[in-house]
Amino acid sequence: MLNPNLEEIVLSFEEYQRYSRHIILPEVGLEGQKKLKAASVLCIGTGGLGSPLILYLAAAGIGRIGIVDFDIVDTSNLQRQIIHGTSWVGKPKIESAKNRILEINPDCQVDLYNTQLSSANALEILAPYDIVIDGTDNFPTRYLTNDACVLLDKPNVYGSIFRFEGQATVFNYQGGPNYRDLYPEPPPPGMVPSCAEGGVLGVLPGVIGTIQATETIKIILGAENTLSGRLLLYNAWDMKFRELKLRPNPERPIIEKLIDYEQFCGIPQAKAQEAQQAMELSEMTVVELKQLLDSDADDYVLIDVRNPNEYEIARIPGAILVPLPDIEQGSGIAQVKELVNGHRLIAHCKMGGRSAKALGILRSAGIEGTNVKGGITAWSREVDSNVPEY
Repeated sequence: MLNPNLEEIVLSFEEYQRYSRHIILPEVGLEGQKKLKAASVLCIGTGGLGSPLILYLAAAGIGRIGIVDFDIVDTSNLQRQIIHGTSWVGKPKIESAKNRILEINPDCQVDLYNTQLSSANALEILAPYDIVIDGTDNFPTRYLTNDACVLLDKPNVYGSIFRFEGQATVFNYQGGPNYRDLYPEPPPPGMVPSCAEGGVLGVLPGVIGTIQATETIKIILGAENTLSGRLLLYNAWDMKFRELKLRPNPERPIIEKLIDYEQFCGIPQAKAQEAQQAMELSEMTVVELKQLLDSDADDYVLIDVRNPNEYEIARIPGAILVPLPDIEQGSGIAQVKELVNGHRLIAHCKMGGRSAKALGILRSAGIEGTNVKGGITAWSREVDSNVPEY
């Protein structure tokens, strides 16, 4: 409740001591700390963004924090998802997050939703909370979160990250713009690489997530200078901040109900197309590739379409690097033609998706090939565990 009855909120002696650095700030004071204690915040996702913002909200004295996530902690998360530790690998992220929150603030009420946010459950899950924080990493959930916040009239504190760049703003607050004013239409599926494919600097979500936590606290305290109407852009590599103005678009569609956001973002169509391409492509398993490599056959060429830095991490013996971007731009097609020269073409990537895309492009250029199912990840798991999995 953003306008609580503060006479009903009582701080303990321990809380006076714990939050003394807040309380002596004129902009916060005793009244502001009571507002923080009375506030309820829902964070969607406990990944790179959710980790730092949840930590700081718990430390700030937020009275109730809800967390929506259905993922488990993976070793690859630990480089940036600082709320989780090594002992929690393989366990639910929400349980890991709750454990850490209560270490920081044992008085915080923590609500866990071990589920995927959907059109069927979003309104019910979001309804009890004052503010919603978008810590997601995919377009369907971002549009869903936005539309649910619009229908429920709740502020949506937004952040996103990729490689070295991040952005943050506040949507649907005091008549300000919402996510559809920034992105009226979703990009085609696969147009924006995931962090798993493109990478992300580990400290980047710490910066953006902390900005989201800051904006959340400012909204609770009633500050006037929030990021509503302003999109903050951050480039960690260049260490630069920029700001763009955002305004509500009078022509944006009126949100009357939640829809099928997977369909809206073209996910089923893309999956169907990928499935059709997979049916049309010749495939082989990593075990079959190993057998071929161990034979005396010399009538094939194995290409690796990952990026050069990935090739440095791990490689399959005998694979020749021809990055997918080169194939997409055309220079790689000529290279592959020269390499094949009547030989059988075999292609692999990290998990099979990029190599399938590369083979589709090469097929259009008259070059047929076979895709390695599961890519070098499957090779590491099923053939040679000495090859690092990343």
